[in-house]
Amino acid sequence: MNDHRVLNMLGLAKRAGRIIAGEERTLESVRSENAKIVFIANDAGESTAKKIKDKCSYYKIPLIDQFTSHELSLATGASNRVTLSIADPGFSRKLLELIEKGK
Repeated sequence: MNDHRVLNMLGLAKRAGRIIAGEERTLESVRSENAKIVFIANDAGESTAKKIKDKCSYYKIPLIDQFTSHELSLATGASNRVTLSIADPGFSRKLLELIEKGK
């Protein structure tokens, strides 16, 4: 049930212009430590997943991989969304809270 709330919150973040999408832009937001939370599709390619997971681990940024690229795409209204990050502390805090409630 909370999965829908997380995806809805991602949609709100997208409409507010708080989502950084795409592999390179996501990696750059992680490297510059602007990203507060990163989402990667659980069906992402091996090399993409490894790159994103390694960077998030190194910079200690929460990584969420419980959604498919289809779910992330629908939530953000864009096609083929595999990686995205959120730099806004408010949206990030709420998303992490919703994810914790769902566990």
